[in-house]
Amino acid sequence: MFMPLDFLLRLLSNLATVALVGGGPYLLYRWYEGDLVSDRWLYLGIGLLLWSFLGFLPILLLHRPGRDEPTPLRSDRVQRLVRPDGSEIQVEFYGPDRAPTLILTHGWGPDSTVWYYAKKQLTDQFRVIVWDLPGLGKSPKPNNRDYSLEKYARDLEAVLALVNDQPAILVGHSMGSMILLTFCRLFPKRLEQQVAGLILVDGTYTNPLKTTTFNKLLLALQKPLLEPLLYLAIALSPLLWVISWLSYLNGSTLLTTKLSGFRGTETRGQLNFSTLIGIKALPGVLARGVLAMFKFDETVTLSAITVPTLVIVGKSDIATRPFASKRMTAEIPQAELSVLSPGGHMAFMERNQQFSEIIRAFSTSCLKLER
Repeated sequence: MFMPLDFLLRLLSNLATVALVGGGPYLLYRWYEGDLVSDRWLYLGIGLLLWSFLGFLPILLLHRPGRDEPTPLRSDRVQRLVRPDGSEIQVEFYGPDRAPTLILTHGWGPDSTVWYYAKKQLTDQFRVIVWDLPGLGKSPKPNNRDYSLEKYARDLEAVLALVNDQPAILVGHSMGSMILLTFCRLFPKRLEQQVAGLILVDGTYTNPLKTTTFNKLLLALQKPLLEPLLYLAIALSPLLWVISWLSYLNGSTLLTTKLSGFRGTETRGQLNFSTLIGIKALPGVLARGVLAMFKFDETVTLSAITVPTLVIVGKSDIATRPFASKRMTAEIPQAELSVLSPGGHMAFMERNQQFSEIIRAFSTSCLKLER
């Protein structure tokens, strides 16, 4: 997930990549010219050059393989929604058409394929609808450059309209949960008439800088440093996209994904999949989304939510720390909290079986289904 903390980690990773990619050839050139006499410089230069392009291999090999590793699974049942602002949304359907409906909204950075496990594990009982946020996956970026939470909440309302009058459970992870809270403010009647319950996963109710690790420092740096860097990322987007892929090859992006998303029980495939899915999007698109998150605040909305709500958080989430989930649980009238342990910001993948069972139990209760 591309939250503000991930932006900083990715920036450090990219800076290390520039130094690494340039350092190896530089040492080799200086050794070749005779400026560096010892053969140790030759070996160091070769080592840095190999690390620049093969560093990801030892990191992945140190992780255990899983029995069911995630893949970019897509459905052949697809609907394209053209929005009034000119953007177009890819909506995919899984499971029986007449089954109770779950609508899953992913976080910022990946696309709907991040719901690999939920799509496999919940479609025996539910119809699962996923969609790519415009700018990510197979939903083209909006022509008017509107990446606001309000824009995405209106897009979610259009996706919800596809199920007609059938009650649905809305699930959102990370920025997806922020979109759900914005939806609750903009469409209270929809909430009362068609939404049977909300599931907020590793989310927050306000500017995510306020609820992340090192929040005081990052808030102090928001205006003088972070925002200018984000605008610079927009301007240098193609260059940063290339550097991001080089960062994957040297392994640094794998390490930042592990640090910000997981807590040690992730499989090789989960780490690799989460890393790759996060670097496909253009850095300029990601930067615009982070700038939009800085304006987010739905604190007042919490007490106005009128449907049963399940708040799920990884016990060791450093991107949106658990105290944010505890506050949402305390202020939403019909809310309950579930903590995944061990788990970080990607606990819904790391603890996927437990996550799906929690979703199943809550949705069964909200929709009054037989177990």
